[in-house]
Amino acid sequence: MWATIQNIFRIEELRDRILFTISMLIIFRIGAHIPTPGIDGEALSRFFEAQAGSILGFFDMFTGGALGRLTIFALGVMPYISASIIIQLLTVVFPYLERLSKEGDAGRRKITTYTRYGTIVLSIIQSFGIAVGIQSMAAPDGSPVVISTMNAWGFRALTIITLTTGTTFLMWMGEQINERGIGNGISLLIFAGIVVDVPGALINSIQLMQSGQLSELMMTLVVLIMVAVLFCVIFMETAYRKIPVQYAKQVQGNKMYGGQSSNLPLKINSAGVIPPIFASSILAFPATITGFIAVPWVQAIGGQLVPGKFVYSFLFAVMTFFFCFFYTAIQYNPVKIADEMKRYGGYIPGIRPGKKTAEYINMVLTRLTFGGGLYLSAICVVPPIFFLQMGVPFMFGGTALLIVVGVALDTVNQVETFLLNRNYDGFMRKSKRRQSSSRRLRI
Repeated sequence: MWATIQNIFRIEELRDRILFTISMLIIFRIGAHIPTPGIDGEALSRFFEAQAGSILGFFDMFTGGALGRLTIFALGVMPYISASIIIQLLTVVFPYLERLSKEGDAGRRKITTYTRYGTIVLSIIQSFGIAVGIQSMAAPDGSPVVISTMNAWGFRALTIITLTTGTTFLMWMGEQINERGIGNGISLLIFAGIVVDVPGALINSIQLMQSGQLSELMMTLVVLIMVAVLFCVIFMETAYRKIPVQYAKQVQGNKMYGGQSSNLPLKINSAGVIPPIFASSILAFPATITGFIAVPWVQAIGGQLVPGKFVYSFLFAVMTFFFCFFYTAIQYNPVKIADEMKRYGGYIPGIRPGKKTAEYINMVLTRLTFGGGLYLSAICVVPPIFFLQMGVPFMFGGTALLIVVGVALDTVNQVETFLLNRNYDGFMRKSKRRQSSSRRLRI
């Protein structure tokens, strides 16, 4: 491990990318402690303590506590994720957006621009709802959260500008990490927001055990469930279905090419951690708004959108399952894969090239995605139900563990790629890793 870390810092580009990513995450954590003007921090803190275990506490986890402190990053990156979902769904509906998606870099830049505009619009809507709702909030002792000297519309305008600017800045940070850092920028920001609260959650669990609210037997059961979830996530995220591919021999000049055997690796969970993040961002919009509006029927709806409740669990599982298929369809085009294989003289043994190959790949992808969707839905829904019954903090739930492990594996794989491309050993054994990488990159 120490030799691998030394190898990382021998590569100037990789070292600069890692240091840039770390600096962006540090800025993110600093911004998560800069409060929005006009807020009584102590009253807000007492209000969120009273809301522990609610939907507000759950989504506060994704912002690293920024929502609970109502800082400039209180909305996090959820508006950006929601805008990305909306644009991708509209791409399927509107031919204009579909044409843009097929125009290469120019089209993708245009779609990215629309996503940014959508992020700003959603941020304005969410920040307005929070500003209106928070004006009627009070701590359990009756202390108002908003400073009484603030003008109502002045506070709303200031909150909208502050929170929208914060989300826009996070969106820019995520894009900068993608271009100049290592890993997926948006996923890393969510990752950092979850990980930073883990020490506090551990201390809280120990205190619950010492006070007798959580027995040693129950704590042991929690640890076993966490280990089982981690094992399942790591196993499924690194599992592949390898389709054998044979290349026909071709003669060019005096040399013969092809005649090799390879494989097409397809992950069981091709969508990664994107489906639960998408599902969380969609549920975050109505759930966050209802949490700040003190109207009985609105509060009743918000009460059902709580992790562990049947309505929330059902919607979360259905959305996660749907986005598994949706995101996989965006990533993989069986017709394009079949055409590329045919162009280079490749074929699947027993399957005719062209249309039959595309149908076979589509069938395999559908079966893998069905299993991956069930796995993601179960991981994200089942553990929180047990943990909530035990009174365990939210970050020990399946969604948080999935995001943490998934993002960590993705980032490690990118570091591995940098090392292997420059003939350095990675985190795994040299021979096994290079053999695996060569198999995956041939197609």
